[in-house]
Amino acid sequence: ALRAAEPLRPVRLGDSTLDLPSRTHLMGVVNVTPDSFSDGGRYLDPAAAVAHGLALAAAGADLLDVGGESTRPGAVPVPADEELARVLPVVRGLKEATRVPISIDTTKASVAREALAAGAAMVNDVSGFGFDPALAGVVAAAGAGCCLMHMQGTPETMQRGPSYGDVVAEVLEVLAAAVDRAVRAGVRREAVFVDPGIGFGKTLGHNLFLLRRLRDFRVLGQPVLVGPSRKAFLGKLVGDRPVAERAGATAASVAVVAASFGADVVRVHDVAEAREALAVAEAIRAATDGGSRFGP
Repeated sequence: ALRAAEPLRPVRLGDSTLDLPSRTHLMGVVNVTPDSFSDGGRYLDPAAAVAHGLALAAAGADLLDVGGESTRPGAVPVPADEELARVLPVVRGLKEATRVPISIDTTKASVAREALAAGAAMVNDVSGFGFDPALAGVVAAAGAGCCLMHMQGTPETMQRGPSYGDVVAEVLEVLAAAVDRAVRAGVRREAVFVDPGIGFGKTLGHNLFLLRRLRDFRVLGQPVLVGPSRKAFLGKLVGDRPVAERAGATAASVAVVAASFGADVVRVHDVAEAREALAVAEAIRAATDGGSRFGP
């Protein structure tokens, strides 16, 4: 509880610093996969992926998350050498062209090691350091940051009847243990982000309840990252819209978590729309002109 009241410190990632206390930041998604649920196959060519990442940065992304293995429901693991062949040219190309920090979305220590050496400054692990015990040490040795996400099961099994007694308490318990693993391995505590894992082993109701109670995750004392972008639960809420038509619903979710102080970073595909949603939410949150009785 005391940690929840402490202000977050700025986080150094590579050559940049995220001033987390100042505003909600945006992480742009750069998927280099043939089968991701939203944009699989669109950016398999490294040049196309780099161009997409630069466009996201120009639209206002504060971080770029490069992934070479789909973690959609039902996805099967990709061999490390194949994942590396997909992501390394993109990480290198982005590092040469922008100062925006690069995150590598992987669960594998071997992939993270190569990507960090190529210029990534952060590892985004959907398993919360639960799949590969060597990954925490790789992050620590590189002086990198990390995001530790909660997932019930694996991508292949996670949506087969997810069940909780208390979804917030159980997700918090898993994330607290993940943070401890990271810090014990030598990762800088201030650079450990936590993510409740929206859509990863959760029902529609679980996802909504976690977003409603996102501020509860402040008790961990870590920056909070959340990724609702284009996910199936949003499509269900707006008349079963297909993936390509969920930008509006995603923007609404971004505005809600920003207005409630629930998230420090939001991971999105549609950066320009999310940036506009943040601008409105943060202006409302910061409004002070209530009339002369309220003072200058």
